[in-house]
Amino acid sequence: MLAAASLHDAWDAWVDRTILPAALAETSVEMRDRDGQLMRAFAVEDGRIRLAVPPDGVDPRLTQMLIAYEDKRFYRHNGVDGRAMLRAVAQAVQAGRVVSGGSTLTMQVARMLENSGTGSIPGKLRQMRVAWALERQMGKADILHLYLQHAPYGGRIEGVRSATFTWFGKEPHRLTEAEAALLVALPQAPEARRPDRRASAARAARDRVLARVGADPSQTPVPTRARALPRLAPHEADALRVAQPGATRFDTTLSAPVQRSMARLATVHNLHMARGTSLAIMVLDHTTGQVIARVGSPEYTDANGRPGFIDMTRAKRSPGSTLKPVIYALAFDRGLAHPETVFADRPTRFGSYAPQNFDGIFRGDVTARQALTLSLNIPPVALTDALGPERLMAALRALGADPKLPGGKAGLAVALGGVGLSLEDLVKVYGHLAAPDTPLIAPRAAWQVGDILRGIAPPPGAPAGLAYKTGTSYGHRDAWAIGYDGQHVIGVWIGRPDGTSVPGAFGGAHAAPILFEAFGRLKRRLTPAPPPPPDTLLLSTADLPPNLRRFGDARDAMARPKMVFPPDGAVLAHAETVVKVAGGTLPLTVLVNGAVVTTGAARREVDIGTLAPGFSDIAVIDALGRSTRSAIRVQR
Repeated sequence: MLAAASLHDAWDAWVDRTILPAALAETSVEMRDRDGQLMRAFAVEDGRIRLAVPPDGVDPRLTQMLIAYEDKRFYRHNGVDGRAMLRAVAQAVQAGRVVSGGSTLTMQVARMLENSGTGSIPGKLRQMRVAWALERQMGKADILHLYLQHAPYGGRIEGVRSATFTWFGKEPHRLTEAEAALLVALPQAPEARRPDRRASAARAARDRVLARVGADPSQTPVPTRARALPRLAPHEADALRVAQPGATRFDTTLSAPVQRSMARLATVHNLHMARGTSLAIMVLDHTTGQVIARVGSPEYTDANGRPGFIDMTRAKRSPGSTLKPVIYALAFDRGLAHPETVFADRPTRFGSYAPQNFDGIFRGDVTARQALTLSLNIPPVALTDALGPERLMAALRALGADPKLPGGKAGLAVALGGVGLSLEDLVKVYGHLAAPDTPLIAPRAAWQVGDILRGIAPPPGAPAGLAYKTGTSYGHRDAWAIGYDGQHVIGVWIGRPDGTSVPGAFGGAHAAPILFEAFGRLKRRLTPAPPPPPDTLLLSTADLPPNLRRFGDARDAMARPKMVFPPDGAVLAHAETVVKVAGGTLPLTVLVNGAVVTTGAARREVDIGTLAPGFSDIAVIDALGRSTRSAIRVQR
């Protein structure tokens, strides 16, 4: 009796001295979409794919079938099943060969963690020792989870989640009986039973599992090809890994279905493009500010002369005419012009700068609406001259862009594309125009620009009512199309990443059709635009205030109203507010958050009463329709 106790104590000490292998093996870094769908997974050591298995993310049918087939006494033994081991020895003696190994699931976990074989007695003893130690330090659920995380399923696929993506194209939380049985059978001989190479062996092994657990053989064929894991938005995944090298999972705002659809669209159009040409697409939900699709290139490869590894959604390029809507919005906001203001489209010099229209033709007197619709060059340059190029640059930065100036200082050429912007920059900027909700540009000014862009007649088959603008940079290096409706902005860029010319490439002829098709893939019908804000002047040229009928009265520009108090961006400690205005023609009208609070004010100091805590937008319109505004916050 004493000898038995001593032997047991020695065995206990021997197990306790066991040095366990690392149980937390590296798992693949993942990128997921807004709904948790897998978009990209990176390999771990030796190129293996080992997706992390959530503890509650596996169909219970699989674990129940696994235990019933592999280790019926899993919840009753201490890591080694003596009865199973004795049976395995007896079978081997009787048959003259190994019939069953007698290994428990815990012993199999020990073998997986140490990557050891099963063909030797020392190896089997080591697995038993590690199995006993594992059972002392872990619960059964943890051991079962380790099995599901490390089990081999053929090739470089490890873990049940990697297997379900490879063989069934889905997560493991919902499996059929036949699928679960195949996943039980594969780890016992992952190469000999690989469905894509030995389908008959895989099916026979699956059916043996079904028979063992009392289920009928399945008539469902086994999968005969290994599916590639999702590789959506690879440029975004690469950028996230560079920005956060230690992260193991990236949860994005992207939508996997939309990303997949836009990637296919880019691939289809890429087939018809010249060698060395690339294409980029971005989709933004401007109601939330979230990017839901980003295609950096049609192919993530440099094969066949395709520069696919370069993310062209982030590359700085000349935006061509796509900045014109921003210029008009700023001008409308500051009372420099109105959609029906008349401009003289004629040869004009701005110092040494003499811009020309793209087709070399001048149209004479045109309204701002006509000038933007026709993408004429003289009116936006004149407006940029009045606004100041640096104000345009500041506005772009405030709207989320990061403009790059070749010479370091902004000149009038920025109005026609003389600045570096990315597709991401432009989509963000257009997102603010589309909202229209920005602290920089009054909603009425943004709405007016959208109203003009929605009025551009689309070609046959294009969605009616889409606000869109195209652009072509100097030398046909870049072709652009940006469009939006009441919810989404989509941007398209075509060009060569090395900046060389693409002869004959035009935004209207080449990028715009892709834009229209992208909206068609995104939704069945466009989301309606918002109604005009209350302070929008919906007037003809003749009915406009005199200073807005024709652009160019500098004296009037100097006399426009200016908010003295409260200044834009002010934080007020008291809710009682008096508005003070300099300039402008009396009487004044004051609006708070689009609602009229005072009209016919004959003084430049107007008491507008008590404002609610939080953010408010105060606008003042003078007798001639000119306006000034401030966005403020009242402390709670």
